[in-house]
Amino acid sequence: MGKNTELLIGQTLVFAPKLPARAEHDSRGGVLIRDGVIEAVGHGETLKAAHPDVPVTDVGDGVILPGFIDAHVHYPQTAIIASWGKRLIDWLNTYTFPEEMKFADPAYAAQIACRFFDLSLAHGTTTVASYGTVHAASVDAFFEEASARGLRAVAGKTCMDRNAPDGLMDTPQSAYDDSRALLERWHGHDRLSYAITPRFSPTSTRDQLSALGTLWTENPTCPMQTHLAEQTDEVVWVAELFPEARDYLDTYEAAGLLGVGGLYGHAIHLTDREWSRMGEVGGALVHCPTSNAFIGSGLFDMDRGLSAPMPVGLATDTGGGSSFSMLRTMASAYEVAQLRGRALSAAELLWLATIGSAQALRLDDKIGRLAPEYEADLIVLNLASTPAIAQRAAQANDIWEAIFPTIMMGDDRAIAEVRIMGQRIAPQG
Repeated sequence: MGKNTELLIGQTLVFAPKLPARAEHDSRGGVLIRDGVIEAVGHGETLKAAHPDVPVTDVGDGVILPGFIDAHVHYPQTAIIASWGKRLIDWLNTYTFPEEMKFADPAYAAQIACRFFDLSLAHGTTTVASYGTVHAASVDAFFEEASARGLRAVAGKTCMDRNAPDGLMDTPQSAYDDSRALLERWHGHDRLSYAITPRFSPTSTRDQLSALGTLWTENPTCPMQTHLAEQTDEVVWVAELFPEARDYLDTYEAAGLLGVGGLYGHAIHLTDREWSRMGEVGGALVHCPTSNAFIGSGLFDMDRGLSAPMPVGLATDTGGGSSFSMLRTMASAYEVAQLRGRALSAAELLWLATIGSAQALRLDDKIGRLAPEYEADLIVLNLASTPAIAQRAAQANDIWEAIFPTIMMGDDRAIAEVRIMGQRIAPQG
């Protein structure tokens, strides 16, 4: 047993794997970890009695949860997060593209990858799905850093062959060749997954989209990530670029880029046909509420998303999103849903940030739950991390009332512990 086995005792929330979001709460629950994997979950004293020789770590009133899962980020935009005041296309041209040009330098890519993981882990995010830049070295830097830290992570080379600066464009053939080489190097290595990554239809020709669709057909276990219907002027632009398409989603379907394992970020301005088709094929929608608010994109219909027959994940979308924190992202998701007349519960918000995003990434058999045989990527949540949060939580009548103030007002101070495969790596405060 020894150092590879440990029993964590604290408050536990064990969610059911499917909606509606419900969880069993144990104020003195236990999570038994052996060799980086959860072996058992139950009442703390029961587990302690059954395993008397296992070292015990008691986190008191801390809430033991799966690590947060961020289903859509741009790690190359780490340095430009919270840049002032632009719509999507202006944002890309003013901030994103000039910053992404810097990733031609592998040393700079490695520096930003390290910074990105430091920031994400400090906020309790243990798995991300990230876009790289057009440079293969940007993906290598991301995966090398993730591998060194023992993280489960998803990423891919961003492909663009039009409507972007010359230094950020590839071709249909080089997009296929570079993506295939990166896929063969990284997909399934350690805890890593390669994502085929066309940025979005406006920056890829039909030939490039089709080339990447062919690559996905050849490698169906890989995820595929892109953007969909983020802003109204973008939707209009897509209609002008693809006059033969029925709608935005059809530009992907025609190229073989619609299906299970597809991650479609934002998806705010969908037609009824697009909602219906997404449900038929089972691709995942990824809600990016802080980004949608910050860039003025619109209000995602979470009520429809949760009732639709496809996975829905949650994401920061850094750096268009204005925070690395999934707590802040949950708070923003709550606020956006309120503006559409739906009050998301604390259970639903936590479900989206863990199981929901895991399902979107097709990793829900490995991460996102406190359950036997799941990888022990865990966090401990402090429900009294600031005076304002503590005084509200002290009046709570149940665990959900106690957690909700942390969702709405919490930040990295609320993350008391982060564990990757059972090993504590980022103690806070």
